[in-house]
Amino acid sequence: MNIALIVLLPFIGAILPPLMIRAGRAICTTVTACTTLVSLALLLVQAPAVFRGEVPAVRWEWLPQLGLDASFRIDGLAFLFAFLILFIGLLIILYARHYLSREDPVGRFFAFLLLFQGAMLGIVLSGNLLLLLVFWELTTLSSFLLIGYWRHLPEGRQGARMALAVTGLGGLALIGGVLLLGQIAGSFDLETVLAQGEAIKASPLYLPALILVLLGAFTKSAQFPFHFWLPHAMAAPTPVSAYLHSATMVKAGIFLLARLWPAMAGTDAWFLAVSLTGLLTMGIAAWIALFKDDLKALLAFSTVSHLGLVTMLLGMGTKLAAMAGIFHIINHASFKAGLFMSAGIVDHETGTRDIRRLGGLAHVMPITATLAILATLSMAGIPPFNGFISKEMMLEEAAHTVYAGNDWLFPVLATLAALFSVAYSARFLFHGFLGETRGPLPRKPHDPPAGMWLPVAVLVALVVAIGLFPEQVAGGLVDVATAAVTGAPAPAYELALWHGITPSLLMSGVAVAGGLVLLALYKPVNNLREATPRPEAKRLFDGLIRICVAAAAQVSDRLQNGSLQRYLAIMLVAAIAVGAVAFAGGTHLPGDRPIQPVTSTAVVLWVLLAGASLGALLLHRNRLMTLILTSLVGLVVSLAFLGLSAPDLALTQISVEVVTTILMLLALNLLPKETPRESRAGQRTRDLGIAVLAGAGVAAAAFAVMTRGFETISDFHLAQAKPGGGGTNVVNVILVDFRGYDTFGEIIVLGIAALAIFALLDRNLRGAAARRIATIGRVTESMDAHPLILVVATRVLLPLMLMVAAFIFLRGHNQPGGGFIAGLVAAIAFILQYVASGFAWARDRAHYDHHSMIGVGVLVAGLTGVAAWIFGRPFLTSAFTHVHLPLIGDVEIASAMAFDLGVFATVLGVVVLALANLSRIQSLAQPEPVPAGPMDIVLEPQAGGATVETSAAAITATGGRP
Repeated sequence: MNIALIVLLPFIGAILPPLMIRAGRAICTTVTACTTLVSLALLLVQAPAVFRGEVPAVRWEWLPQLGLDASFRIDGLAFLFAFLILFIGLLIILYARHYLSREDPVGRFFAFLLLFQGAMLGIVLSGNLLLLLVFWELTTLSSFLLIGYWRHLPEGRQGARMALAVTGLGGLALIGGVLLLGQIAGSFDLETVLAQGEAIKASPLYLPALILVLLGAFTKSAQFPFHFWLPHAMAAPTPVSAYLHSATMVKAGIFLLARLWPAMAGTDAWFLAVSLTGLLTMGIAAWIALFKDDLKALLAFSTVSHLGLVTMLLGMGTKLAAMAGIFHIINHASFKAGLFMSAGIVDHETGTRDIRRLGGLAHVMPITATLAILATLSMAGIPPFNGFISKEMMLEEAAHTVYAGNDWLFPVLATLAALFSVAYSARFLFHGFLGETRGPLPRKPHDPPAGMWLPVAVLVALVVAIGLFPEQVAGGLVDVATAAVTGAPAPAYELALWHGITPSLLMSGVAVAGGLVLLALYKPVNNLREATPRPEAKRLFDGLIRICVAAAAQVSDRLQNGSLQRYLAIMLVAAIAVGAVAFAGGTHLPGDRPIQPVTSTAVVLWVLLAGASLGALLLHRNRLMTLILTSLVGLVVSLAFLGLSAPDLALTQISVEVVTTILMLLALNLLPKETPRESRAGQRTRDLGIAVLAGAGVAAAAFAVMTRGFETISDFHLAQAKPGGGGTNVVNVILVDFRGYDTFGEIIVLGIAALAIFALLDRNLRGAAARRIATIGRVTESMDAHPLILVVATRVLLPLMLMVAAFIFLRGHNQPGGGFIAGLVAAIAFILQYVASGFAWARDRAHYDHHSMIGVGVLVAGLTGVAAWIFGRPFLTSAFTHVHLPLIGDVEIASAMAFDLGVFATVLGVVVLALANLSRIQSLAQPEPVPAGPMDIVLEPQAGGATVETSAAAITATGGRP
């Protein structure tokens, strides 16, 4: 459980910063840091077992049918990455406290940071590839929030969109690759997949799986040709840049390559694709970094270059190369996080990151400059710092790598990339911190408070310590991580500064000397570079996005032009085509079930149904006539249900018909009598042809199904309704017990739809829309708007109908009825009050909130389902018992009644909410002709205390005078 908490704590803790910011920035930072610190402590508790070679793990079944388990494991590789994520994350939190201004919403920043931290931990600790995919996409989303944190800046928004587009597309490719791996290995469990390495590499699906997985890894880690997005992510605040570039996000792709190394490495395809991509990325990004004038841009491209270095090492396929890659991951995280934070300090204190205006900062910012110089020397691979050791290991492996039959090509290219790395490091150092200041600075520079430079000092101390004592400080961690990557004990190699005069030392000397010479020739080389035409990755990306957007707009305009006929035509034609293909490719045997005898009643009902349907088609422009004919269709269907011994369905259908017909009549009162003619004769002929084909196809399919035998679960429901659900009304037992979860989902959807419609109408009942509705007003056709007979009848019927609704509700478990039908009957009772007595009268007397009724209904239904968990039963499993009541006798009590009560309240709330919306529109379009109330008696006092009875209608007729 502790392993799962390492991942879950940042997600839980993300709730706290937005709340704790009210207590101040210091408290908010402390809470955030404590969340990360607790996760780090839980991780360190597992360290002894990991260093013994054990793999602590925890697993829960989640979706076993899909092969998805909630499993987490900590081997050496996972421990290394989790430690970097949490340790550097803790330093970033402390740094961000002082870096972010008081105008920045720190609570929101820390919430995003913890979400991102939890997603990264989920990737490295996942023991299931499908679970890894879930966290992989979470990193994409949370990094989008972090990169676009300064959303008022256009470059921040663009950088976030670019990162989301590139890494999101790579994530889609990775999904395909993981599914192929699971198909080959027969499982998505990580240990099983890694153990099936030979079978995976021998499978014909290996190459497509490899391509898809590498696309996911390369896009995430900004490898060529996807290298362009990462530098644009520097538009984020510097704490985000330092975290993304050193320990998270871009390291996720590297982690994936290392994690799948035992299953996918060791083939020519892996070597060619991974090592060559890494080598090209290393050299190209280092060359670009040399000419960047923004400190963060220079460091961003240097990150891409160093990621290429690690990718190249992992692609070589040897254990020593993998070991070098693991060691460089540690070294790069330490010096790169420190350098980014140093660049942030320079920006924070001087007001600029333009290297052309900087220089001489060592004189005015000695602490910052000292820390930055030490970290830069490590980045350049200068002894005695940690970057030198891993660079030497890389060059040593490159010196023994044969590519395309050439034993010199790889060493030369690797040395050239290292030369560029020395050159941009030297430019960062000499042009930024040494020499003289070259331009006026917006602010007078000085060293920041200790809260900003202390995190940098901790990382630089690691840079020096690992460089001087590599075996003692990092040797054990490198060994266990390498063993986890290769699936075998780490190779016997001593991490040390001096291994004698080796090819790698000579190559390193050439790189250092050449880098310094290149920096000395910077101006002429830069002039030559600017004069040379070259593709710009960002421009190409923007052009591609514009093309995609334009193409999507054309397709959308052609297919989605707002025409319902077109949408229906496309769907129906597609369905007809699929059905025709299936029909042409199958056998056609007659059914073996006899047709039921045709009765005269059935013929009459069929004629009414067909006639009403045809009439609705021909008279569809007349709204009222169409509604009448549609209601007739509903009535015939209700009678058909009754004839087929389905009284519950008949009751439901007729209740729905009454409610919808009345509501639609009220709505039609606000619309013209006829709809405009929208289609030409040719289009109507086309639509008729499509409709005839679709109807004939559905009729043929229904006939084929009903004339053939089939297996049904009806017998099970009939047999288990009473003993399993406690009711003899099988339909109701199915709704509230056997398929109760479906019903629960349906009432939730029903409530959401009603609330969404209310929100849309509420917005449109204000402003210009409300003024347009007010112009609809009609001439009053009758001063007797609310006839006395109707008013009295509906008021008398109200309690009777509510009693009927209660009766239907209570009998529903054993006889036709239930909460849904009872809710509709109660709704009809309320609708009649609105119709008879007026909207205003009914609204003033409705002492309940429709929204709350919907919410209470869903809540009651949900709590009924949750109550089953208390007794160890599945969600919404009903229970029942019999009790003996005095005078009444034996009574059955079922928990399903509570669930049915929730259905009743939801249905009633939805209908009355719709009615209330219509009443609001009606009150705007046609004010009530009766101001006081329909047929209510108004008692007007006279002189002497006498009263006179005056009807509201009379008041209206006399212009308001009694």
